[in-house]
Amino acid sequence: MKIIPVILSGGAGTRLWPVSREGHPKPFMKLPDAETLIEKTYRRAIHLSNKLNGSQVVPEIVTVTNRDYYFMSRDELDKAGQVNGHFLLEPFGRNTAGAIAMAAYYVKHQFGPNTLMLILSADHLIQDEAALIQAVQQASEILSQQPNYLITFGIIPTGPETGFGYIRKGIELNQGFMVDTFVEKPNLATAQQYINSGEYVWNAGMFCFTADALLNELQVCAPEVSNPAKESWSGMTNQLDVNNKMIEIPGPLFQQVPDISIDYALMERSKHVAVVPSDMQWSDIGSWNAIRDLVAADGNNNRFYGEAIFVNSKNTFIQSEDRLVAAVGVDNMMIIDTPDALLVANPNQSQEVKQVVSLLKKSNHDSFKLHRTVMRPWGTYTVLEEGPGFKMKRIEVKPGARLSLQMHHHRSEHWVVVKGEALVINGDEEIIIKQNQSTYIPKGHRHRLENKTQSELALIEVQCGDYLGEDDIVRFEDNYGRVA
Repeated sequence: MKIIPVILSGGAGTRLWPVSREGHPKPFMKLPDAETLIEKTYRRAIHLSNKLNGSQVVPEIVTVTNRDYYFMSRDELDKAGQVNGHFLLEPFGRNTAGAIAMAAYYVKHQFGPNTLMLILSADHLIQDEAALIQAVQQASEILSQQPNYLITFGIIPTGPETGFGYIRKGIELNQGFMVDTFVEKPNLATAQQYINSGEYVWNAGMFCFTADALLNELQVCAPEVSNPAKESWSGMTNQLDVNNKMIEIPGPLFQQVPDISIDYALMERSKHVAVVPSDMQWSDIGSWNAIRDLVAADGNNNRFYGEAIFVNSKNTFIQSEDRLVAAVGVDNMMIIDTPDALLVANPNQSQEVKQVVSLLKKSNHDSFKLHRTVMRPWGTYTVLEEGPGFKMKRIEVKPGARLSLQMHHHRSEHWVVVKGEALVINGDEEIIIKQNQSTYIPKGHRHRLENKTQSELALIEVQCGDYLGEDDIVRFEDNYGRVA
């Protein structure tokens, strides 16, 4: 049976603030080896597809993600290798039950009802891919005999972890076990009992089943999810085209899908769930402790990613990519430095970083959502400085990319090209601006910036006005679907 990897890419990763933020979430974080989690997931899915479907077939990968993350996801997929990418774009998150249901409809339509779906998370780390491939092969063998089963993957525990859910193994199968019980995150004593019994595995949140089996069982066990998901799919069929690999899920219909995980909606209710245990060196990268443990320690158990100096310090982790951080006389500490926010934490309370994000949201502070450098489909912008009535940015435009044709009600803009060559529409004019040249965009003027060359374009933008929010923008034309 053909296997189609389905990548779920949602969630903000609030425990990994200030690097993970709502506008640039956990899957797009770079790890110490300079690869993002989602890039690693895509590479893993490509390798797995080549192994199980045959290397002569171009891998097909389906990604379910928020519309705001489409262009970043596509860029990461392009870096991963030769692949046919398919994207289902959610207007807002509805948890994993809705996302997997929509993916099942798409896979059934695109590849057939008996196609195997391998559900992977974009923000997990798996260091033993051979073990993963073996586990998927075991799942495939179970499904060849019992095509109506739903397979979940369990991680063989390495210790009494309280941050994961557990699965109790039931009747043994040829390549796995029936699931006896799903268990919520336990306290330490209970977790130790689970480990001692040998009957439990960690719940990895990874699954394998046919598209039809998932949809049929969802209808039986969770019609409150199945019915609105089916209506959402019916509202998407007008977008289906052999050349269209980017499908938008309609908001008004998808709004009716309950916000519930696939575990609660289906796996805990179904009588046809089996588990395949594996020791694939899996981590959900759920806290800064997990990031720290990816870095080698020195003789004092200090670790760093970026630039750091330790003096009379031990058991300390520093991440700082943009500037040097020095730690003097500290013990048992984490220091995470970004251009606009600094986290200093006790590693024993790393799970509580999410409370910082909650407080930032309550105060409507920008740093819960955006970095100083913000990725856009056409490139990036970096806020250099701002104050009452002004804001300065560095704007970088990818070769061949252009911004929308737009206008601002409250601000004017000065553009100075510092690298490359810009094609600018300014009102009724179309002009070329080269390095060390500039133009002025009055308030209310339609304007557009484009890089028609194959080289990098960088410019400094100075905004002046009584309101400088990112929402002061009226788009008339756009290459990226941001005009209603």
